[in-house]
Amino acid sequence: MSSTEEKFSLQEVLVSFKSCLVDDDQDVLVEHYLSGWKGLVRFMNSLGTVFSFVSKDAVSKIQIMEKYLAGEHGERYRTLQSMVEYELSSNLVDLNKRGSHPESGCRTILRLHRALRWLQLFLEKLRTSKEDSTTSTLCAEAYNDSLANYHPWLIRKTANVAFLVLPTRNTFFEVMNVGTTEDVVDMLGEAMPYVCNVYDFTQELYSQHNLLDIP
Repeated sequence: MSSTEEKFSLQEVLVSFKSCLVDDDQDVLVEHYLSGWKGLVRFMNSLGTVFSFVSKDAVSKIQIMEKYLAGEHGERYRTLQSMVEYELSSNLVDLNKRGSHPESGCRTILRLHRALRWLQLFLEKLRTSKEDSTTSTLCAEAYNDSLANYHPWLIRKTANVAFLVLPTRNTFFEVMNVGTTEDVVDMLGEAMPYVCNVYDFTQELYSQHNLLDIP
């Protein structure tokens, strides 16, 4: 069983994102960021094929970054800050149009970053929702406020149709393997600030370097 097919653990995602931020929250460790993402992929896969349009892409992006970490310049990819500085100073990023670096670390992380915003919004909506809330509505709202902005019309339409078959809120909470509904809400309450902090740091770093629109 591959690491992305194991049982989902919300605790694991919490620990990974908690471990991400270093240097007084002034940098993000790529290895822990990818670990957190592997957990989120397991979460999406545990709900069937509904989220495969995101999870498949996330898996390929995780693999690209793991190759960088294991490669000869791996140390340069240890943190987001060092990756951005290294790739920009070495002209390894296609800033304005797709060119010879379609799988730069900066572009790859940006794609994960955009998807993280959607999952962050969705999980926060789940956490604060009422028992009879419709998960498909919560998910569609989160998607349309985030990832949909970067997807062509056909993918947006397919996604919104796919969300209609999402299970109930209680099923979502069972998938998280934490315990009671209250336990899940508590752990999401603990985890989401860390996910938010990682997202906000990445957003700020990319904004400073004008990397938020890499094609």
